[in-house]
This record gives sequence, C-alpha cells and structure tokens, in this order.
Amino acid sequence: MLAESIRVQPAAGDRSVRARQVLVLLSLMLGAVSIASMTVGASGVALFPALGRALSGEALALQERVVLLDIRLPRLLTGILVGAALAVSGAVMQGLFRNPLADPGIVGVGAGAGLGAVLAIVLGAMLPASLAAITGPHLVPIAAFLGGWGSTLVLYRVSTRQGRTSVATMLLAGIAMGALAGALTGLMVYIADDQQLRDLTFWGLGSLAGASWTKIAASAPIILLALIAAPALARALNAFTLGEAAAAHLGIPVQRMKNIAILTVAGATGAAVAISGGIGFIGIVVPHLLRLAMGPDHRYLLPAAALLGATLLLGADMIARVIVAPAELPIGIVTAVLGAPVFLWILLKRRGLVDM
Repeated sequence: MLAESIRVQPAAGDRSVRARQVLVLLSLMLGAVSIASMTVGASGVALFPALGRALSGEALALQERVVLLDIRLPRLLTGILVGAALAVSGAVMQGLFRNPLADPGIVGVGAGAGLGAVLAIVLGAMLPASLAAITGPHLVPIAAFLGGWGSTLVLYRVSTRQGRTSVATMLLAGIAMGALAGALTGLMVYIADDQQLRDLTFWGLGSLAGASWTKIAASAPIILLALIAAPALARALNAFTLGEAAAAHLGIPVQRMKNIAILTVAGATGAAVAISGGIGFIGIVVPHLLRLAMGPDHRYLLPAAALLGATLLLGADMIARVIVAPAELPIGIVTAVLGAPVFLWILLKRRGLVDM
C-alpha cells in the first residue's frame, strides 16, 4: 500500500538521533580514557600484565596492588565523579539562568567552599585536640563542603521572598558573596606561614593527588544523588528557555524546579570541590561544546555533560601527572590552559551564543 511505502522522516531540527550518537561516542571515549588513566603513571606499573595475572589466579606484587588499587583506581573514580559533577552543574546553571556564561560558582558554592578550605588550612592548628583527632586529615574537605553549602543557603535566603526565588537576585548576591569570600581569603593568606601558603596555592589550583577510598566513600553518595536528580530537571530546563512565565503555563512547577536545581548544584559542586580543590573551566566549557555538537535539549545534554566532563578531567589529570614527572602539576593549571583557548574560540565562532 502507498501509506506503507511512505518513510517517516524526522521533524526538521530534530537532533535526537545525533544526540544519541554523541552519547555512544562519549561513552566509548570515557572507557578508553579510563583505561589509559589506569596505565599512566611515574611508577611504571603496567595494567594489562597485572590484570592478566590476577585473572589467572596469580597473586599481585605488593607494589602493583598499592599502585593500581590504592592510588590509580581511587584517582580514576574521583576524576569521574568530580568531572561529571562540575559539568552537569554547569549545564544546570546555564539552563536555569538562561545564560551560557553561568557556571557552578554563580550560586556561591565555589567561593564558600574555597573560604572553608582556607580557614581550615590556616586556622586548623587552633582547633581543640579532641576535634582535631576526629577530623584528622579530612578537616579541609569537610570545611570546604560545609562552606559551600553554607554560602548556598545564605544566598538562597537572600534571594527568596514570599516563597519565590529571584534568579537575578541570586546572581547579584553570588557576586557579592564571591567578593566577600575573596577578601576573607586574602586576609587568611596574609597571616599564613610559608607551608600554609604552599598548601593554599596547591589546593586552590586543584588536584586529584589526594584521592582515597575514604574520600570517595564520603563524597560519592552526595555526587551520585545529585547526578541522579539532574535528569529530572531536563523538562523544566527546556521550558525555562522560553521564560519562567511560559514554563508555568506549560505546567512546570517553577519554584520547586528552581529549588531542586540549586540544591543539586550545591551538593554536587560542594562535594566535588571538597575532594579536588578548585578546578575551573569544566563547568562552563563542557556544556558549550555539547550544545554545538548535539543541540540544547537537556534530556541529552545532561548525561552527555557527565560523560564529557569526566573524560576531559581524566585527560587533564593524565597530562598533569606526566608533563613534569615524577612531580605533578596542579590539574587546575591544565584545565585553564586547555579550557581558556577553547572557550575563546567558541565565543569567536558563535558570538550569538551569548544571547540565548
């Protein structure tokens, strides 16, 4: 029959097929980079020979167990979690603010987390012995996480009136919070000693060198919960591109979705910054690249951001490990050197993108 012979064509502008292809490609890329991350390092321990012996029932040497299971594997998982958290948070914030220049730091998480870490590094020695014994080496991550969440709650209270959150007020309050946190951080830098200054510099530039199973156990539930909650925001974020009033007419519970989005970003970014320090450009560059490749549909953009963010951060971490081996370059330097030119290229290539 004639009707049966007619092939249904996708609607004009439908990029769902391309988006699925990009998701498959990104999954393969993440798998390849993960394997490479487990093989790269200054120790010379090879992954595949050790894996072959383990599968055959042969016991691994002590050095192989330590390097592969206690150093590289936790570092791999930390890189995946942090990269995914930062990239998804950036995509959510850009959709919420309807501004491609937004990033996770816009809700004050980065500033608050940085201030919490700085206070812990400089003033940690003043803690009572009992409290210092409880926190141990995890004082800085704990302080960073609490600082990120605290700053977010303050901004939320400032920007919420009569049950409605003003995105514009939150943006302006976030700028003020960042300036205040910067001033207090400068004060801590002024009174810090040489060793504390070194710690502040290294933490502020970000690194995965401190990855451990303990830190993963503390941060993974928060990041994974945020990553699971993010896809539930996709329909609302798509509707927000039309404006909040139009989204409300489409049946979107606007205030509830904004609350979920802010809490999701605060949880994911706060936990990520707490275990890795300050790592820039992942949250702002990754969503840009994906919009160019697969379009703005958040149903595909959010999972793709998690995959590409994890891939790029693992790649940057490998560069940081080998470029000055056996020493290690802070990963924030690598992401800035690679991310800034890419971001400038995107702006020059698509100048109209900032008007979305």
